[in-house]
Amino acid sequence: MEPGNDTKNLEFLLLGFSKEPELQPLIFGLFLSMYLITVFGNLLIILAVSSDSHLHTPMYFFLSNLSFVDICFTSTTIPKMLQNIRTQSKVLTYEDCITQMYFFILFAVLDMFLLTVMAYDRFVAICHPLHYMVIMNPQLCGLLVLVSWMMSALNSLLQSVMVLRLSFCTDLEIPHFFCEINQLIQLACSDMFLNEIVMYFAAAILGGGSLTGILHSYSKIVSSIQRISSAQGKYKAFSTCASHLSVVSLFYCTCLGVYFSSAATHSSHSSAIASVMYTVVTPMLNPFIYSLRNKDIKRALERIIRKGGIKVLSVLGLKNYP
Repeated sequence: MEPGNDTKNLEFLLLGFSKEPELQPLIFGLFLSMYLITVFGNLLIILAVSSDSHLHTPMYFFLSNLSFVDICFTSTTIPKMLQNIRTQSKVLTYEDCITQMYFFILFAVLDMFLLTVMAYDRFVAICHPLHYMVIMNPQLCGLLVLVSWMMSALNSLLQSVMVLRLSFCTDLEIPHFFCEINQLIQLACSDMFLNEIVMYFAAAILGGGSLTGILHSYSKIVSSIQRISSAQGKYKAFSTCASHLSVVSLFYCTCLGVYFSSAATHSSHSSAIASVMYTVVTPMLNPFIYSLRNKDIKRALERIIRKGGIKVLSVLGLKNYP
């Protein structure tokens, strides 16, 4: 392979999931449906939290931020993939690839940080209920979200700058449906040892640190719940963090599943398919998990739907229809 140092004219080819033309409409319809469900579901969560004063608490503040990040996370990859299928073009310019990679890493890491912050919020709520509103004050909540954004942005910027220093070969086919950093680095002609060190070190520190924080918070929560004498009290305490625990399990299990499956099979195609679980499926399921397991969210959504129905009827002139 010949080196190609002129990055201005570089174009990558995203191979996607299948080269079979007859499968493209099916893939397009499937991912369009999942994307619309993800955006609509998470927008409903944001709308429910913002419109109901009873939900103006730290837990739902973090939840609405998570929903916003999930929309952005999915939007970094799926719309471009759908456009490529529709136009039957797999080309992605160098600038677009780096931009997509930057925002994908940004929102992926931000997802992890927000899940960690939400675990800390549940720890304070269950282990220190009398001091909850004092500890989780608006200033601290805002600071936690701001720090999460800043650390995610800095990490994403570092990873992007490290990729920018690489020169690429003439073989620029990416066996994925988006510009995944590991796949991108493999196409480089220059030495990528430093890139791999930085990438894996950041993954270990940020991903491992977030998971450790979540596990530590839940170990304290379980210990606190065990000290509750009544079964009803234990159930009530556990139910307040059941939704978050489900989302955390889904996100980290799918991420670890992708890592181990790609490491075991050494197949980029298998890795691309497995990546759908945490890039698309998890953000799509999050609103369902929170709305189905949370009575407050349920009530807020019902109120929104009821108000929306009344407005539609009034516009149609059917409000007083017998």
